[in-house]
Amino acid sequence: MAASRDSNADDEHDPEGATIAFERAQLASVLRLATDDLAEVDAALGRVSAGRYGRCERCEQPISPARLDARPTARLCMTCASA
Repeated sequence: MAASRDSNADDEHDPEGATIAFERAQLASVLRLATDDLAEVDAALGRVSAGRYGRCERCEQPISPARLDARPTARLCMTCASA
């Protein structure tokens, strides 16, 4: 953003292209999702270290291997996640 601050590019009126603001919003969204995913992976690694990985945080029952295959960062079993 700093590099384009002094630019005189008028992308807001280009009917054939996306605006810089739109592209920035899209990138900000992708960055936020990636940051959230990384936090979930870090939390899962913490559960591995603590010996709690694969156990539901609500009911303490094991999370099914199929769920962990589909979503390795799952914190809840299917029953608790559905409630």
